[in-house]
Amino acid sequence: MVDDVTPGSIGRGLPLKGADLTVTSKEFTEQLILGAIMGIAFQAAGADVLDRTGIQGSIGSREAVKSGDADGMYEYTGTAWITYQGNSEPIADPREQWEAVRKADLRNGLTWLAPASLNNTYALAMNQANFEKYGTKTLSDVAALSKSDPGAVTLCVESEFANRADGLPGMEKAYGMRVPAKNITQMDTGIIYTQVKKGSCTYGEVFTTDGRIKSMNLVVMADDKKFFPNYNAAPAINSKALKKWPAIAEVLDPVTKKLDNTVARELNAKVDVDGQDPHQVALDWMKKEGFVKEK
Repeated sequence: MVDDVTPGSIGRGLPLKGADLTVTSKEFTEQLILGAIMGIAFQAAGADVLDRTGIQGSIGSREAVKSGDADGMYEYTGTAWITYQGNSEPIADPREQWEAVRKADLRNGLTWLAPASLNNTYALAMNQANFEKYGTKTLSDVAALSKSDPGAVTLCVESEFANRADGLPGMEKAYGMRVPAKNITQMDTGIIYTQVKKGSCTYGEVFTTDGRIKSMNLVVMADDKKFFPNYNAAPAINSKALKKWPAIAEVLDPVTKKLDNTVARELNAKVDVDGQDPHQVALDWMKKEGFVKEK
């Protein structure tokens, strides 16, 4: 990374001067932005940073940090707990979920730093016209509608969501929802948003931090029984790198604290809706927040 940045509110005294750090991420928009944010923070604190963001799939980026090929990334607590650490039941309290993940990953050579309130979990959303028609605000409301007016509840979902225990089958069970197979259409993520906006399906599976929710003016149903796992973003750092450069934590903590769902939706929309470059979006935000300055 070759951003010409100097310390703003972070990185004063250049505590990472002399460090060669590699940052990584998965390949979707939010991850590219978060990977850039981490790299820009390290640069402001004096490090030379190698950009290895955009690795395909979840496993590759995590393995890079575990092996030491990369030094850090922003990862999600729910993904670590269920996908990597093999647990079937999520922990309802976000802080407890992070603590459990942190404890389990220490033996894998990974240290999790303080989490963000940014929680990129599943949700169901509908367009404004359907919201005015049916007035559902929670998943319990959707379950009630599925019983009182079965034809009203049509779903657009990804195939993975349709089959995962922490997806549709689990959600139906938790809420006592019965949606007949003929009312469920499986499709790619991007198409779901456009179909929900058009009203082709009443409800679509969305990710809570996706910028298209705001740009398409969709209404997200509250998960009132807290069924879906918490997917809070937090820095996962190679433990050896953190031991060598403990200032990594103090550099990242204030930045992570600022990351919430509103910020994520806004930044993701700049890329997915406005077509901006993820790295530039990250840099603009870091400057706007006063974390870094340009030389």
